[in-house]
Amino acid sequence: MDLSIYVTAFVTLFVVIDPIGLAPVFIALTPGMTAAQRRRIGMRALVIAAVLMTIFGIAGESILSAIGISISAFRIAGGLLLFLTALDMLFERRTQRRQTQGDADPLHHDPSVFPLAMPLLAGPGALASMILLTGEAQGLGHMVMVNLVMLAVLAIAMVLFVIATPLAHALGQTGVMVVTRLLGMLLAALSVQFVIDGLKGSGLFP
Repeated sequence: MDLSIYVTAFVTLFVVIDPIGLAPVFIALTPGMTAAQRRRIGMRALVIAAVLMTIFGIAGESILSAIGISISAFRIAGGLLLFLTALDMLFERRTQRRQTQGDADPLHHDPSVFPLAMPLLAGPGALASMILLTGEAQGLGHMVMVNLVMLAVLAIAMVLFVIATPLAHALGQTGVMVVTRLLGMLLAALSVQFVIDGLKGSGLFP
């Protein structure tokens, strides 16, 4: 067994998922929540992301090609969805909805499925990486090892999500607002990059 393949897989998924960069985004997406609420949301997002990435690692290319969707189109769609989240962060639309709708429906404000699980954790890049990494060698052992590497990266993300609450307390309300606006801009730029990468990969532009 060539362990260098799995070291490369770990580095690839760590860079693509970027758990360190997601920690402040996690704070911005869960304002005013308790540590327990953040843990539940983080764990739910990680479980959903793990399931999606496992499915795409096993049969992702077949699924997309069967329904006529390219990886490039997948990237563009993920970028557009992420841009909508960036607008919410920039203009406090989530806060306005909370004030008008109240907290009676906590699931309405649950960011675990979107945008945490997808496209931030299991984004187009991560799903495409799983397809490529599992295709590097044949056999069940290789498939299991790639999935274990993916779970290790998600476990690191969970540790960073857990320490997000003390970090939010240290920043204070004003600090969180500043971080939210800044990350809204960064998420907007990231979403545009997803779209650009998707357009490049589509072959529409030289």
